[in-house]
This record gives sequence, C-alpha cells and structure tokens, in this order.
Amino acid sequence: MIDKRVATVHGAVEDIPDGATVMIGGFGEAGSPIELIHALIDQGAADLTVVNNNTGSGEVGLAALIKARRVAKMICSYPRTADSTVFPELYRSGETALELVPQGTLAERIRAGGAGIPAFYTATSVGTPLEEGKERRTFADRDYVLEHGLTADFALIKCRVADSHGNLLFNRTARNFSPVMATAANVTIVQTATLVPPGDLDPEVVVTPGIFVDRIVRVAHPAHESVLVAEGASYP
Repeated sequence: MIDKRVATVHGAVEDIPDGATVMIGGFGEAGSPIELIHALIDQGAADLTVVNNNTGSGEVGLAALIKARRVAKMICSYPRTADSTVFPELYRSGETALELVPQGTLAERIRAGGAGIPAFYTATSVGTPLEEGKERRTFADRDYVLEHGLTADFALIKCRVADSHGNLLFNRTARNFSPVMATAANVTIVQTATLVPPGDLDPEVVVTPGIFVDRIVRVAHPAHESVLVAEGASYP
C-alpha cells in the first residue's frame, strides 16, 4: 500500500491545471473542503468546470472561488440559496455558465461516471425545461430522458477520519456526495480532521476505500462555512 499523505493543502492542489473539471464535495456547509478550495484559489487555476450540490455561501469556500473568476461553469442542483450572493450576479452577467441538474440526478450521474456507466434513463425532468436537447424514450408506458455520467479530473473532498492508505470515514451529512465523487475523479484529494495509522480503522465501517484516494492532507481544525459567513469573512 502507498502512503498518500501530503504535507500541505497547497501541495495537494498544486498540479490542478487551467480548464480542469473539479468535483467539490459538500452538502451545503456539511463536508465542504474549505481549506482545499482556498488553496486552489491561491494556486491560481482558472477556467474551471466545478461540480457541486450548490454554489457556496458568502465569500468563502466555493463562493470565493467563483468570486475570483476562476469558475467558467457550474454543474449543480441549487445555484442560489439564502447566503448565495456571488454566483447569481456572475450568472446573470454571463461570466459563469450553469448546467442545472436535479439533485438525485446529479448524484446518480456522478455515481454512474464512477462506475463506468456512460449514460442512463430517468423520468426526472420529463416535460420540464431541463429536458431540452436530451433524448427521450418510453419504457413500460412511461417517458424517460437520457442523462450522461459525470467524471472529473480532480475531486476535492473532506472527511472526518482517514488513515495514510486513504481509507475514509465521514461525518453524517458530509458523506452525501463525497464518496461517489471519489470514485468519479482521476485524482481524489482529501482533507481530514484526524489521520490515523493503517489498521486503526475497522474495515467493516470504512465508507471510501483507499483505492479511490490519491492524496490526503490533515487539517486538524477545519473552518466552518456558516461561522465564516456569520463573521462576514471573505477570501482571500
């Protein structure tokens, strides 16, 4: 097994190039890898396509990456929430494109991509504007539209506990998108609050096996998006 530890968040993201597709974990605040995102801002990669459940809050984390004009396109389910102030403006101005995907369809597109399934049919979005331009077929008297699996060059995710071989445990809702994103990316980069030696994790409770993880960096006291937003923080 390979020791996948990286010393710093900046070292973990240093080779993400302009134009990359990056999946970023998180379900709202839960599981958002803020330190990795901020390191990506510092690194300077631009013209990114980002896959996430939403578009961030305030001016930290993903919202800060968008504000810095590094994101050319968002693929997400919730482009606007109560504290989403950055993306709506850039979308209306045409600076950042949007591919809107229903939440369950987004999760399945990522799962399919990770499983090597190029496309699948779903009844979700039939008869809505989200069906436009997509193939429709009928199965057992019900209409379905074709959706394509999603893959990425990189995935940035956050977990609660990891060992140095890349086996991961998550904290409750933070688990939502991160495990499937880890399977769908060419390179999966993980920040973990706790790093333990190999053998310390019960294999029966490991959520993401180390085979799907490429780099691990310890962030002992990760920031919480809601706290930063409440304080009026911005990055950089």
